[in-house]
Amino acid sequence: MPSRLEIALREDLFDAEGASLARKAEDYLGTRLARVRTTRVVMIDAQLEDAELERLRTDVFTNPVTEFSSFEPLAVPADWVIWVGLQPGVKDAAGETGREAIEDTLGRPLRQQESCYTSKLYFIREPESDASLEVSDLERIARELLANDLVQRWKLFCTGTAEGAETWNPKKGIGYPIPKVLLEHTPRVETIPVGSDDELMEISARRHLFLDPRDVPAIRRYYTRPSVRRARQEVGLDLPTDVELEYIAQARSDHCNHNTFRGLFHYVDAQTSERIEVDSLFRTFISEPTLRIAQEKDWVISVLWDNAGVGRFDDDHFYTITGETHNSPSNMEAYGGSLTGIVGVYRDPLGTGKGSKLILGTYGFCVGHRDYDGPLRPKLHPRRLLDGIIEGVRDGGNKSGVPTPFGSVFFDDGYMGKCLVYVTAMGIMPASVDGARSDLKRTSPGDLVFMCGGRVGKDGIHGVTASSSIYSEHTPAGHVQIGDPYMQKKMHDFLCEARDAGLIRFITDCGGGGLSSAVGESATFSGGVDVDLDRIPRKYDGLDQWEIWISESQERMVIAVHPDHEQAFCDLAERHAVEATVIGAYTNSGYVHLKYKGKTCAYIDLDFLESDFPQWTFEAEWIAPEKRGLREPVLTEPADHNACLLAMLERPNIASKEWIQRQYDHEVQGGSVIKPLVGVHRDVPSDAGVVRPVLDSMRALAITQAINPTYSQIDAHAMTAVTIDEAVRRLIAVGADPEHIGGIDNFCWPEIRHDETRNPDGKLKAAQLVRSCLALKSSCLAMGIPLLSGKDSMYIDGDLVGPFGERHRTSGLPSLQFTAVSVVPDLRRCVTLEPKTPGDLLYILGLTRDELGGSEYYDLFGETGAQVPTVDPETLFPMYRRLARAIDEGQVASAHGIYRGGLGVHLSQMVMAAECGLEVELARVPCEAGGPDPDEAGSTILRSDRVLYSESGGRFLVTVPAAQGGAFEETMKDHPVALIGRVVGGHCLKVQGPDGAGLIDLYGEALREAWKRPFGTL
Repeated sequence: MPSRLEIALREDLFDAEGASLARKAEDYLGTRLARVRTTRVVMIDAQLEDAELERLRTDVFTNPVTEFSSFEPLAVPADWVIWVGLQPGVKDAAGETGREAIEDTLGRPLRQQESCYTSKLYFIREPESDASLEVSDLERIARELLANDLVQRWKLFCTGTAEGAETWNPKKGIGYPIPKVLLEHTPRVETIPVGSDDELMEISARRHLFLDPRDVPAIRRYYTRPSVRRARQEVGLDLPTDVELEYIAQARSDHCNHNTFRGLFHYVDAQTSERIEVDSLFRTFISEPTLRIAQEKDWVISVLWDNAGVGRFDDDHFYTITGETHNSPSNMEAYGGSLTGIVGVYRDPLGTGKGSKLILGTYGFCVGHRDYDGPLRPKLHPRRLLDGIIEGVRDGGNKSGVPTPFGSVFFDDGYMGKCLVYVTAMGIMPASVDGARSDLKRTSPGDLVFMCGGRVGKDGIHGVTASSSIYSEHTPAGHVQIGDPYMQKKMHDFLCEARDAGLIRFITDCGGGGLSSAVGESATFSGGVDVDLDRIPRKYDGLDQWEIWISESQERMVIAVHPDHEQAFCDLAERHAVEATVIGAYTNSGYVHLKYKGKTCAYIDLDFLESDFPQWTFEAEWIAPEKRGLREPVLTEPADHNACLLAMLERPNIASKEWIQRQYDHEVQGGSVIKPLVGVHRDVPSDAGVVRPVLDSMRALAITQAINPTYSQIDAHAMTAVTIDEAVRRLIAVGADPEHIGGIDNFCWPEIRHDETRNPDGKLKAAQLVRSCLALKSSCLAMGIPLLSGKDSMYIDGDLVGPFGERHRTSGLPSLQFTAVSVVPDLRRCVTLEPKTPGDLLYILGLTRDELGGSEYYDLFGETGAQVPTVDPETLFPMYRRLARAIDEGQVASAHGIYRGGLGVHLSQMVMAAECGLEVELARVPCEAGGPDPDEAGSTILRSDRVLYSESGGRFLVTVPAAQGGAFEETMKDHPVALIGRVVGGHCLKVQGPDGAGLIDLYGEALREAWKRPFGTL
């Protein structure tokens, strides 16, 4: 008989989770609740003595200071009760941790069929008013705030009587719901007919394989080839098996194989008729330039092949870095999808070289506007979706002990079809392991294949194939997973120790595609692999062989271990309480050979997945902005510049996101140098984060990211160049080395294949992608930035439901998040953005142009414009080098780049961050043509609002001690630099217009109040 333990906070203590639910119910749904109390439920499904249960209640599950608990239902006053638990088979990380705690406390293991499950009860009191709550009100709370049917189940009770709700029995409570998976199924291998292309496509649709029609003939040709049939017959096969077809679908998905970026693009400019043929965006614009740059940068250790890029931190250490996206799963189950995304990207540095210790993670979220109240309905409202992905990435980082020093959020309703969840991770590892370079690894025939960490289940089925498609109501829910940071932290520590002991020959992440990708790709080094699928640890019985092979269940790594080290590896795993199992051995057979209980179920030639498939082709047609009807709007200058600046500060993409940043731990591991939030109130976002990965060293790493999707509406070439420029300036602004910058390009693009009905502008989107890649290459070559790693995530499209149930296709903006990292040679030279001392001089670096296309200022008036910001990196980068030298020589007191929102917004941020103020003369701001001499005041050629809100790239605001003014100007000579004001004693921003009259006069608190108004109470 299972035992149910209920744990609740003492009545006199504040229930933060309950209060949060009450607030969300009112804010999101307009439903007022008088009070909510939460109760944790632990179901112990094990045969235990009463004394053992009591010991577990008091010693393990209950905090005696703050909680009370009982194996009988707790008496909590309520009018309504909602129970929420996980669906069978969904990862219950808390439950698995509870099982471990039970075993540790009792000093013995539980039996395999015994376990521990967790759920929650919400006890709700109605407000004392005439209007009582309806069942529909509580159902909305359950569905929209508490449970996602994809991964959770819920039940509604009423302490009175209400149709549609069960009557709450205080003696029985919720009973004993056990979400145990019971599969009445005997695993078997199916053979797949390959009689015709249409037949195979029908099978693909039925099995959710998302095979591309162009790949189907190649699959059929392979299986009908006489030599292939003979080889297969020797191992007992003929027709393809379901294991093989699922394997091929995973390997050929756009997510795994990057078919779009490897495709052939026929690009034409509709105006000039200029034609370009691009054979592989990846090779032409990413691989070739990066390899060229890497030859000139001795700090570049490894790029473009491993799970993460590798750079030199110092003589004794390498750093690793990579970026990922987890859009599709997060769009359906925000918490689980984003949690899996962040712990998944953490496994990439862990699986790079011989393995690296995690030192930080960052995030970037693109979602619909949080207060969206239009007629279209997405799977999850942007408000709930954003809350979920914030919490998922938070729990993934905080519970893994990995700091989060930087992040960003971007709002646009185009992302309601599919949100974007960017996650980035960095690691540090010794430069050499066991006498060899730590980045070098390979598998060899005879090495054992170990799988360690989590077990395999149905969660994570068809993850990469589903993410390589457009989201719709037909998307299978099986690829939604729930990560377990606790399990992964144990595995992380175990593998770092195994690395240092010289036990690891090869290591890789078991992520997208599961074992099929991890084992299949690692087998290319040795030339083959044999795997016994029945030896792979499973969460429950009844999984088919193909499910075992492709499941993306989390917290797993694949490691090659020499047979002589098998026992040592297993012993170390046991000491860390990590499951490690030999599932096969690497060979040089040329095949991936899978068996189940001694019988072959897959036999795939390694060369087949690389050589037999056709290249994807795309038509790309560029249409200039003016030919698409984009024009510069005619706007009059604001009569009240104070009001205009305050309105700009309230813009969702400019307003304070402190409520998000405060949820992330950036101090864990003790290496934080420049925090995510800086200034006297520690509430203004820094240009970049700086961390100290080796605590006895004065060297540090600076990391930052930039994203500007609205510019891509006009021209993705300009968008990309400005985004890279912004990321570089963010690093320079904190004191990073401009010669040591590495980049991570993360593309998220809507469907680019043209279809007159579903995607009539597909050719334009394809042209935007080509133009973005052109800018990526030219910018990186001009500034010497190797692309250490990157990711392409296509198909950021989705269907929204209209008011009459109709479907509306929505595409996200073509988006590129560019992450940049660099070494800080001496962390004591770092600077932050807040002005320090009255009397310091305020300079602006760079030229301001009439470039407001895609800007926040235009969007304030509902306009887009056509003149998007552009940059010339070859001209700008020498100025960045000079500024870096000035910072290193101690000439600079503070520095801040000018980004989204323009000069007025970033002057405001500097004032909000300081105890002092700024006085600025707008006439001194140098402009593109006819502007003032940097050494003299003059008249600007641009209207005041355009100077204040232009988003031209290449610009900084810098404060310099008065005594250093001459030295600073000498350092920056030959570059557009102008003295535009001073730091003053009052906490105020004062801006004089071109005629010398006062234009802006606002106290810092007025700026802060406007800036925090949109999200300040969250």
